[in-house]
Amino acid sequence: MLDAIASHWSTLILILSLAMAAVGIVHAIMTKEDVRAATGWVGVMLLSPFLGAIIYAIAGINRIRRATISAMRPPEAAAARHDRDVALEALINAEFGQRFTGLKTLGDRVARRPLTSGNTIAVLKTGDEAYTAMCRAIDAAQRSVLLETYIFDNDAVGALFVQSLGNAVKRGVTVRVLIDAVGVRYSVPSILKQLREADVTVDLFNGNIVMGLRLPYANLRTHRKILIVDGAVAFTGGMNIRKGFSAEFAGSDSSRDTHFEVTGPVVADLFSVAAEDWRFAANEALKDGPWQVERAAPPPGQPVLVRAVATGPDASNENNLKLLMGAFSVARKSIRIMSPYFLPDREFISALTTAGRRGVEIDIVVPAVNNLFLVDHAMTAQFDQVLKHYCRVWRHEGSFDHSKLMAIDGVWAYVGSSNLDARSLRLNFEIDMEVLDKNFAAEIDARIAAAISTAQPVTLETLNARPFVIRVFDRLLWLGSPYL
Repeated sequence: MLDAIASHWSTLILILSLAMAAVGIVHAIMTKEDVRAATGWVGVMLLSPFLGAIIYAIAGINRIRRATISAMRPPEAAAARHDRDVALEALINAEFGQRFTGLKTLGDRVARRPLTSGNTIAVLKTGDEAYTAMCRAIDAAQRSVLLETYIFDNDAVGALFVQSLGNAVKRGVTVRVLIDAVGVRYSVPSILKQLREADVTVDLFNGNIVMGLRLPYANLRTHRKILIVDGAVAFTGGMNIRKGFSAEFAGSDSSRDTHFEVTGPVVADLFSVAAEDWRFAANEALKDGPWQVERAAPPPGQPVLVRAVATGPDASNENNLKLLMGAFSVARKSIRIMSPYFLPDREFISALTTAGRRGVEIDIVVPAVNNLFLVDHAMTAQFDQVLKHYCRVWRHEGSFDHSKLMAIDGVWAYVGSSNLDARSLRLNFEIDMEVLDKNFAAEIDARIAAAISTAQPVTLETLNARPFVIRVFDRLLWLGSPYL
């Protein structure tokens, strides 16, 4: 037997390679919805059957099947839900117009979480402001703290959170912390030891190890940033936990970001997203007892309409992309976008430039100096695709800004953790908020306008004036943009 294997090892390896490629090719053509992705993976496996199949198994299978815990959200009678939706649609139609009623319907069908009224949302404009508010809320917690984040650095800001979380545990507060398995490695050594020494229950998202490596889902990360305290107040947005965004610790050159503090019915939906991720990672359902979500009376005045939009490579795949493309279709006056990484796919660009052709004023704001060299060059190579079709691109000066903000017609806003690149739109688990409120949208508009006031316009002339070698280099990096 062994002699036969030894004498025919090359043939056996060839058969194994072809079998692996055949399985991978069948999986790709049966599961991929994008014909370009399917064709690309089939080509890789045909050209290199053995290596291609391994690469596809690691990076190409990008769906996670998870047991839902939607039961965590309290049941609601269908009749009551219908009555509420009718009343809400009447309010939207009267206040914002029929087009936004249609956008609400799109969100209902895509996001599967309701657009709720009676919320409050406050903008936290700096890292110091956000970290102070978050630690203050943890310090005041009486029942529970649930924190999910992409990066939790082992630095001065991380130490502040460890202290607040540890003190909460000592007071008898139930605390759970979920950190992405990739993001936690931004610090070496990681923050895990300090959290565990403080008796904080912590786990990693997609932290399974195979053959010493975090291979099976290393490309699928939770990029969400959610903090829920006592089921009553939530913090979410783009802010990771790291000192680089704190002027107190990093000085005047600290990076910028935008975070949000919210109360109201949307807190229950944000909690359900983070709790589902915790159950997936730790196999623990956060139900009842300290995890009860408060049902506070709505604040006086005009209700702020907010929807939590969860996106990820599971049943919620491309929710953010679908909702944004729908929002572009209803825009009449303006679309303002601020993103650190602008590398969307062709469908997104087509929807955006179609709005531009309709006469909608479109401004896209990105940092003048990016923190990711490869991404910066790749997105520079793509700017011509929007500049040719009535869009303006701005590179704003000053400290690197990590904010992800969008405002349409001064009434609708979209904020959260999603960048405008393939990773956020198709691979990462993200959490965003759709906000229909004139005051809030005006604040986001003003935030973007302030960045434009210190920005330099990007033009086709300046792009084409760059040395040919640089332009070729940018385009080569652009080819790899789905994986940056």
